[in-house]
Amino acid sequence: MSLRRLLGLSGAVSGGLRRSLSTGAASRPPWVLFEQASAAAGSAPGACVRIVEPPRLSDLTVPAALVDTSDVPDPDSDIMQLLPCGVCSASGDGLLLLIVHDSRFTAPIHAKQGANHVRTITGYDHRHCPDTTRFLCNPLTGQLARLPVIDGRRKLLCGPHMGVLTQAAHRGGDGPPDRLAVAELQANRLLRFLSETGEWDMPLTAPYQLPLGRRFHSEEGDFDQEAFAFGGRLWWVDLTWGAISADPFSDRPEVQWVELPRGSVMPARPVPAESALLDLGGAEAAWKYALSRYRRMGVSEGKLRYVEVSDREPFVLSSFALGDDGWTLEHRVALSRLWADGDHPWLPLPEKTTPQIGALDPLNGNVIYLMLGRHSVGVDMAREEVLGSSLHRGTGCCVPCVLPPWLESTRIPPAAGKKAAEENKTLADVLVRSGRNHVK
Repeated sequence: MSLRRLLGLSGAVSGGLRRSLSTGAASRPPWVLFEQASAAAGSAPGACVRIVEPPRLSDLTVPAALVDTSDVPDPDSDIMQLLPCGVCSASGDGLLLLIVHDSRFTAPIHAKQGANHVRTITGYDHRHCPDTTRFLCNPLTGQLARLPVIDGRRKLLCGPHMGVLTQAAHRGGDGPPDRLAVAELQANRLLRFLSETGEWDMPLTAPYQLPLGRRFHSEEGDFDQEAFAFGGRLWWVDLTWGAISADPFSDRPEVQWVELPRGSVMPARPVPAESALLDLGGAEAAWKYALSRYRRMGVSEGKLRYVEVSDREPFVLSSFALGDDGWTLEHRVALSRLWADGDHPWLPLPEKTTPQIGALDPLNGNVIYLMLGRHSVGVDMAREEVLGSSLHRGTGCCVPCVLPPWLESTRIPPAAGKKAAEENKTLADVLVRSGRNHVK
C-alpha cells in the first residue's frame, strides 16, 4: 500500500470518526487516556471502568476471578502473589487489549497483624513462570472477551507489544466492527488471533529488508511503546529509527517501514544483557533511560505523527507529521518558556525531573499530553499554552483510546471456533454497570 493511499484511507476513517464523535454522548469525553498499569482484583462479574476527561487518567480493573492462576503461595511464606494487569493497546475505535500475569514476588514478612502481613517486595520469584490471561475489553460496557490460550501454553509471555485492529465490512468502515485481529510481528512471522477463525496462527510475512541493516527492538523481547492501528494496518515502533507495519488480516502480510525524521534517527542500540531485567533494580534502571519517556509515535487527526522532547532546559518539544514528501516539522516549543509566567502546580520541577511524553491527542494534532512528576499536563503547541493539568497516582504511562458513540451499544465481534467458545463460556453475557463512572 502506497503512503498516499495509506494516508488517504486513514484520513477518511478519521474524518468519519471525528464527525461521529462530535455527535456522541454528552455525558462522557470523546476520548480518554487509560492508565497503562493496573491490577486484577475482586470478584465482580466484569471489568470496572472509570472514565474521566484528559488530562486526568482513566483506569480499569479486571476481576481476579476471571484470571488463570497457579496455586496460591502459602500466606505465611516470603512469596507474594500479585496479578498485574496491563492495558497493552487500543483499537482505532475503542476496544482495549488487556494482559494479566499471575506473578510471584519475594516479599519478606516484617510483622504480622492478624491475617494481614507487613511486607517489603524485594524482587521477582524466578522459580515461578507466570500464567498469562489475555482479554479484549469494551471500556463503555465493561464487556470482557477472553482470548484463547496461544498454542495451548498458558505460560507464554508474549503479548506486551500486541496490537488490535478492527474492520467494519459495511457503512463505509464507519461504525461498529464486524471482525478484529490481535497481532504481534515477530521477525518474519506474524503471531495473530482472528475473530473469524477464533484461533491463533503464525503466517510467514512476505520477504522484507529493514533499512541500514537494522534489527527491530521487539526481536530482543522488548518494546518502546504500545502498538497502534493506522491505515488498515498495525504499527510497531522502535524509537531509535522508525516503525514497521503489517495487515494482520492478510494471508501473507507485507511488511512496510517508515524511518523517523532524519535528525531523530539514532545509532543502533546494543543487544541488552540477558539478565538486565531480572530484578527490580534492572527494571527501574531500564525505565529511567527508556526512549518512550522522551519520544512517541501515534495517530492524530488521521496522520502519522512523531513527537520528541529534549531532556535538558529549556525542554524543547517538537512535533512532526508524515506526508507524501516525508516528515514535516509542524511545531517546536520551548516548554520552560511556555510555562515560565504561570503559577503551575508542578513548578518548580524537582531535581532531575524532566518532561516526559504521555500521549498524542488523537483528535487534535496540536495537543500533546506530558507527564511532569505526578502531574499530567495538556499542552497546545500551536497556541503555545497549557490546557490543564491533573495529579495522577499511577506510573504516568498511558494509552489513548477514542470512544465513538456506537461503542456503548456494541459487543466485541464474536470469535468463531470451538476453542474461543470454550474460553468465553463464562464471559458470554458479562456487562458491568456499577463500574461505568463517566466523570467530565
